[in-house]
Amino acid sequence: MTLLIAARDSLEGLALGDGFGERFFKRFRPPREAMHAIKARRTPQETPWHWTDDTAMALALYRGLRVSGAVDQERLAEAFAATYFADPARGYGHGMHKLMPALAAAPGEWRVQARALFEGEGSLGNGAAMRVAPLGAWFAEDLAETVEQAARSAEVTHAHPEGIAGAVAVAVAAALAARSRGRVAPAAPALLREVAELTPDGVVREGLWRAAELPGETEPWQAADVLGNGRRITAADTVPWALWSAAWHLDSLTDALWTTAEGLGDVDTTCAISAGVVAARTGLGEVPQDWLVRREPLPEWVYQEQQEDQSQKEGRP
Repeated sequence: MTLLIAARDSLEGLALGDGFGERFFKRFRPPREAMHAIKARRTPQETPWHWTDDTAMALALYRGLRVSGAVDQERLAEAFAATYFADPARGYGHGMHKLMPALAAAPGEWRVQARALFEGEGSLGNGAAMRVAPLGAWFAEDLAETVEQAARSAEVTHAHPEGIAGAVAVAVAAALAARSRGRVAPAAPALLREVAELTPDGVVREGLWRAAELPGETEPWQAADVLGNGRRITAADTVPWALWSAAWHLDSLTDALWTTAEGLGDVDTTCAISAGVVAARTGLGEVPQDWLVRREPLPEWVYQEQQEDQSQKEGRP
């Protein structure tokens, strides 16, 4: 039950981070205005803070875990496609606009269709990483299983090794965060090194090693400049920065989000990743109430399942 709570907390954190970060995206605020607001810790006043494809796909993945207990790749392909067609304007990338209709037509062909993207190389984007934090919390008791299930969740849409590596890294970070609930937070360099050790060889892993060596007092914009802020939409350009920000703020989801937002770039996704990791440890209890009021709610089924879980825990019918 504890890890189920951690997974749901991670999902809620991811959605909050997604909507919060989106407020500072360049189509809503010019970069200079966004940076000024972030530096001043000025809460965006518009409402609701809509979440994007990051959360939409995380919801599909989380619901699949609730049903099957593990990643069923064909069912996940079908769920991703259904989620896409339910609301294709959530901000999906170019590759997903091509892939989702193919998955809807033949979910059993997910491997062929995912590999066909980007001239047969598959996607190395940050899309598998952005949705996976709740899975890491779900499997937190077994890091080897976390790695395997994260890779399976990524393969459905991201066939390139770097796209898969990004998902593995975020899932492991969320697992480590969830395992630390109620205890002293792991030191940021140690957490980042452990994540790097469990991430497949490649550019994402190299970025994580750099992140582990970057001091916590580094200015966020400088850290994002070194590690990448998601501007290129690749896993390698996104995951090290988001996890560096999370690792240095494991006791404050609020601080993690302000810090991550300061990196700008693909700010909804970096904030979703960072918040999904931190919330697996902290939940949302420390977040300002007006943030919770402004966020777009998750679908009703999430809250209904939460009530059912609580009733089961208390032994109520």
